[in-house]
Amino acid sequence: MEVRDPSPDWSRFAARFHDIEANVERVVRGKRREIRLALVALIGEGHLLIEDVPGVGKTMLAKAIARSIDCSFRRIQFTPDLLPTDITGVNVFNQEQGDFEFKPGAIFANIVLGDEINRASPKTQSALLECMEERQVTIDAETHALGTPFMVIATQNPIEHEGTYPLPEAQLDRFMVRLSLGYPSPEVEAEILASHGATQPLEELDPVADARTVAQMILQARQVHVAPAIRRYIVDLVEATRSHPDVYLGASPRASIMLVRAARAWAAASERDYVTPDDVKALAPAVLVHRIIASADASMTGRSPAGIVEELLSDVPVPLEESP
Repeated sequence: MEVRDPSPDWSRFAARFHDIEANVERVVRGKRREIRLALVALIGEGHLLIEDVPGVGKTMLAKAIARSIDCSFRRIQFTPDLLPTDITGVNVFNQEQGDFEFKPGAIFANIVLGDEINRASPKTQSALLECMEERQVTIDAETHALGTPFMVIATQNPIEHEGTYPLPEAQLDRFMVRLSLGYPSPEVEAEILASHGATQPLEELDPVADARTVAQMILQARQVHVAPAIRRYIVDLVEATRSHPDVYLGASPRASIMLVRAARAWAAASERDYVTPDDVKALAPAVLVHRIIASADASMTGRSPAGIVEELLSDVPVPLEESP
């Protein structure tokens, strides 16, 4: 049974969040917004998809988050020969006991890095569906719960398509946030050369929080107030993606839930116990864009899901800010 804190300390929450954020930024320079979005996915009980070209720090970001938190971490290198049981685990017959024994797979960790997730077969990719949504694994009719916190951080290269299997919509919909890191500025890249050329900053990174602390932050973020007007604004935004003439497939009801959870975590990190329309607008592109498929005609004219979401953020009426 969940214990609700009658008087959460939001300044302490924000301080803990910023400690993790600053620690990760010691390794991933000049990407504060992207780091914050990644941590929002963690605190909002979601998963993160990092889609970008090679060499910009996708794997480094995932490892830096794991090293900043004293918790279990596993890396899965997705390849065409990876099997579903490599991820979820398998029942093995124990000759000494005369019974089957469950051997956990790589998914049994607090933070799981799925590197180049689109290189595995669709059958292997689908092994993550139950894990990501229900936070459990079912093997031979026996269910095994995953721990808290639990987050899958997946990476993929959007340019190279040979030998890859694009993630289906059902899989994409399970990621709370999709982001791209992009290239660093020349000034930041010069700093990276100075720091990474002689040492490995990732190896020098010490934890600034533990799994228990993050689990407490997750419970605390659930208590952030979302006013009825804000909830209606989120529903209107998501509904607008379904009725837009340039959209073939709009965002699902899961998108609304994810946007609420992300907004709560974002507000708590800003030392607030309530969500504002600006929180929703700041997070909508990262939460909604990968859930939308533009129509064929719209794609031919250069329309993109990102452009459609930006248009909707301008067109959908914003409620007046309301605090509890």
